[in-house]
Amino acid sequence: MDLAAFRYVVIEGPIGAGKTSLARRFAERLHADTLLERPDDNPFLARFYGDMSRYALPTQLTFLFQRVDQLRGLAQLDLFRRPTVADFLLDKDPLFARMNLSDDEYALYEKVFKHLKAQAPVPDLVIYLQAQVDTLVDRVQRRGVDFERSIPPDYLARLADAYTRYFYRYEDAPLLIVNSERLNFVSDDGHLDLLLRRLADMRSRREFFNLGSQP
Repeated sequence: MDLAAFRYVVIEGPIGAGKTSLARRFAERLHADTLLERPDDNPFLARFYGDMSRYALPTQLTFLFQRVDQLRGLAQLDLFRRPTVADFLLDKDPLFARMNLSDDEYALYEKVFKHLKAQAPVPDLVIYLQAQVDTLVDRVQRRGVDFERSIPPDYLARLADAYTRYFYRYEDAPLLIVNSERLNFVSDDGHLDLLLRRLADMRSRREFFNLGSQP
């Protein structure tokens, strides 16, 4: 694959997988703009982790409207603007909704989502970061966001499983599935170099990258 041809790249993964950190580093290397989730702008998020059933719907809808607004400017990507690297995939949004909403709430959410989804462009590439649940828990605890410390490990386990099942069926864009257990994209330039070389070597629309399998 020609990395210079990528205009819209998405980095995805469950909470703690490292998607935002990689999105920033990836954008630096590609001289690209970033499009990052804004959890601090969601007034319901901290309350959601304290009472999930009560605050799931306003949290989900707030994120949905926020993401659609952010993506609106990408609907007409052209060859003369800088590429964009995002740390969220709109098509994955229902994954959280299905986990956290009641049936009636999900029916309402689904109507809103279907109405808004058509405004989102399809990525040129998706990088999906995987990690063991214990690793996700450790990373979430170490990054020190107060309300995230209350996230139950079993919630992260269900989330990781939902991501695995979602990307098992994902076919809309070329996909590189990355085992991030032994990768540190923040402080190890060599790991980022390995990832970029792996991307350049992709020959099919769905491939895997595991540091342990590299020479």
